[in-house]
Amino acid sequence: MTRRTFAAVLLAIFAIASLMRIAWLRADPPTLDAVGIVWHDEGAWVHNARNRALWGTWRTDNWNPVFIAPVFTALEYGSFRAFGVGTWQARVVPVASGLLAIFALIAGLVTLVERRAALLGGALLATNYAFVMWNRAALMESTMTACIVVAWAAYASSARKPSIAAVAGVAAVAAWFTKASAAFFVAALALDATVTLVRGWQSRGHPDPGLDRRAAWWTLAGLTAAFAIVGALFVAPHWTDYQFYNWQMTVTRKPSYSLHDLAVRASWLPFVQGIFSRMWFVLLLAAVGIVGVVTRWTSARPAERLLVFWVFIGLAELVVHDSGNERRYVMFIPAFTALASMVVSWAMAAGPTTRRLLRSPALVAVVVLPLAFLVIGSAVRTVLIHQIEANDFKLAVRLSAALAVVTAALAAWLASRDRLAVRPLPVHALSTACCLLALGWNTFEYGRWVSHRTQENSDASRALGQLLPAGTVVQGKLANGMSLENRIRPIFVGNGFGNYDDRLRRDDARYILTYDLPQIGYESSVNSGLIQGILDHYPRRRVIATFVVDETPGPDRAVLIDKEPDGLPAHARD
Repeated sequence: MTRRTFAAVLLAIFAIASLMRIAWLRADPPTLDAVGIVWHDEGAWVHNARNRALWGTWRTDNWNPVFIAPVFTALEYGSFRAFGVGTWQARVVPVASGLLAIFALIAGLVTLVERRAALLGGALLATNYAFVMWNRAALMESTMTACIVVAWAAYASSARKPSIAAVAGVAAVAAWFTKASAAFFVAALALDATVTLVRGWQSRGHPDPGLDRRAAWWTLAGLTAAFAIVGALFVAPHWTDYQFYNWQMTVTRKPSYSLHDLAVRASWLPFVQGIFSRMWFVLLLAAVGIVGVVTRWTSARPAERLLVFWVFIGLAELVVHDSGNERRYVMFIPAFTALASMVVSWAMAAGPTTRRLLRSPALVAVVVLPLAFLVIGSAVRTVLIHQIEANDFKLAVRLSAALAVVTAALAAWLASRDRLAVRPLPVHALSTACCLLALGWNTFEYGRWVSHRTQENSDASRALGQLLPAGTVVQGKLANGMSLENRIRPIFVGNGFGNYDDRLRRDDARYILTYDLPQIGYESSVNSGLIQGILDHYPRRRVIATFVVDETPGPDRAVLIDKEPDGLPAHARD
C-alpha cells in the first residue's frame, strides 16, 4: 500500500469516526441497544471539574471523585474552561479520547504488522458500536482506555527506538489515575517488561535482545518515574481521601471475594453483558490471535505478548473485582481489535505454507479452554438472551462450558497427533468477511440508535435550570446527573459515601431531586431505601415539577420535591 493510499484511507476512517462521535452529541445514550451507560452518572463524575469552572473551588460537598480520577477531572475542567459548562462540553473529552485511541491503535499496528491490517483495525475500532457510545458519554472509561492504547502503541514502537517505551510507562500510570481499574494493565506492562529482561539474560540468540532489553528498562523507568511524581504531588498530600475513594469505597464495599463468588463472576463473563456478543466475529479472530501468539511465545514480540497479558490479566481483574458491570468490558475492545487485525496480517504474509501450533496437549487445553468458553458463551448468549435477561444463567453456562471442554479436548487430541496447524486463509476472503460482518453490524446498530435517538436528559436539565436560580442547593445523586445544563449546586448522596452521614440534616437544601419512574430512588437502586428514607424524614414534602428523562427501556421520570415548604429554616426558604 502506498503512502498516499494509506493517508487517504486513514483520513476517511477518522472522518467517519468523528462523525459517529460528534453528531447529536447532546443525545441520550442508547436504551434500546443499551451498552451499559448510566446517564445520570455523567454529572456525578464531572462534579469537581464543574465546581472549579463555576464556583472557583474543587470541593463543594463530600463527594469528590477527583481522588479517583484526577486525570479525567483535569481534562474535563479544561473543556469547561475552554467551552463552558454543558453536556456536549463534558462529552468532548471522551470523544477526543476515542479518536486518540483509534490513532494509537493504528500507529501500533503499523509498527507491529503492516498498513492494511492497521487500517482494518482502525476501521473496526472507529465503528465499534459499544466503543462509539462510550466515547459519547462523559465517563472515565474512554479516557482510561485511550491511555492504555497509547501505552501499548508506544511499547510496540519501542522496537524501533527503545526510549519511546518510557511513554508507555507514563501512559499506563495516566490510565491508573484516570480510573484505578487500569491497574491490570500496569501489572501486564510491568510483567512483560520483566519477561523481556529475563529472556534477554537467558538467551543471547533472541532477535535484537539488546534492543528489547533497553525498551524494557525504559518502560520500567517510565512507570517508576510517573508513579513517583504523581505519588509525591497528588497521592501523598491527599492520602486519606485517596485511600478512602480507591480502597474503602471501590474495593471493600464490593461483593464477597469467596471462592464461590469468584467462580460465579468467572462464569458470568460471556453472558452478563453484551459487548463480547456484539463484536463476536472480532472476538473469534482475537482468540485465534491469542493462540497464535502463545504458539510462538519464545519468538513473539513484546507488544504481541502484552496483548495476551492485557486480555488475560484484565479478565482476571473482572473475576476478582466485578464482572457484572458493563463499563468494565470497554477496555478489552481495542485489545481484541488489535489481535483480530494481526490474524489478518498473518493471513496476508503466510503464503502457501502451513504452521504448526501447540504440540503439548496440556498447554492446548489451558489456552484453548477459557478462550473457547468466552467465544462459545458469547454466541450462546444471543440464543438464550431471554433466559439470561431473567437472571437465569444455568443453561447458558453449562452448555457453553460443555462445548468449550469438547473444543479444548479436540484441540488437545489434534496436538497429541501433531495435526494441529494453521492454514492461511485467502487474504481477500478474510478481509471481506471481517469488514462485512463486523463493520456491517456496527453500522446497523448505530443506524438503529440514530433512528430512535432522543434528547430528553439534556432538555430536562435545561428545564430544571429555568425553574431554579443559579446557586440553588439541591439534594440527591440525580441532582448531580441533571446539573450539566444549569447552575444548581448539587449535594451528592451515595450509599455510605458522599453526603450520606448528614443526609437527614441538610435543611439548607430546600429541594431533593430523584426518580419516581421506574421507581422512587432508582438512581440509588443498590440501596433502594436510601432516597425513600430521606423523603420519609420530610412528611410534608410536595412534588413541584416533573421531568421526562431517558434511562431505561421503559418510561422514566424525574421529580423535583420541595422537602418541607412550610417548615424549613428561614435561610433555606429563598
